[in-house]
Amino acid sequence: MAESNLAEMEERKRQRVRLTRLEADLAYFQARLQLIDDSPTRNHLAQRKVFHLLSKMTVSKIQKIKQRYADLR
Repeated sequence: MAESNLAEMEERKRQRVRLTRLEADLAYFQARLQLIDDSPTRNHLAQRKVFHLLSKMTVSKIQKIKQRYADLR
C-alpha cells in the first residue's frame, strides 16, 4: 500500500512538471504569434499556422492533465 501511495505521489510530481513545461511552451507559442509580422508573406503565414496549431495542441494537453489531476490547477 505504501508503494502504491509513493508511486502515485511520484506520478503526480511528474504531471506537475509536465503541466509547467506545457504552460511555458504555450507562453512561447503565444509570444511567437505576437511577434510574427502581419505582412502576408508565405513564410509568415506558415509560421502563424504552425504556431497556432501548436498552441491548440498544447492547450488540449493542458486541459487533459488538469481534468485528470484536478488539484494541479
